[in-house]
Amino acid sequence: MDIEFNSVKELYDRLKPALNAKVTELKRNDLDYIKEEHIWNYLKENKWSKANNLLLYQMVDDILSLDERQIDDYVKELIRKKVIKPNLKSMK
Repeated sequence: MDIEFNSVKELYDRLKPALNAKVTELKRNDLDYIKEEHIWNYLKENKWSKANNLLLYQMVDDILSLDERQIDDYVKELIRKKVIKPNLKSMK
């Protein structure tokens, strides 16, 4: 059964449990300033934009297997460029 999404929001909502799981894992590793939307935007910009015909399970796998150093560097770069505000009490 193929699942089709009518909007990016619908896809995001479907991936939200995987995004939440990854955020929880990152929090256990003291990276609690990384949010769901950071993971979503990182993958959307750096991995999924180059892919064709992605399947839902592949996107879930990308989320759950995302290297924490890559997402940490991405978020710190956004903070450095003042794209996002840092949560100073949670950053190392």
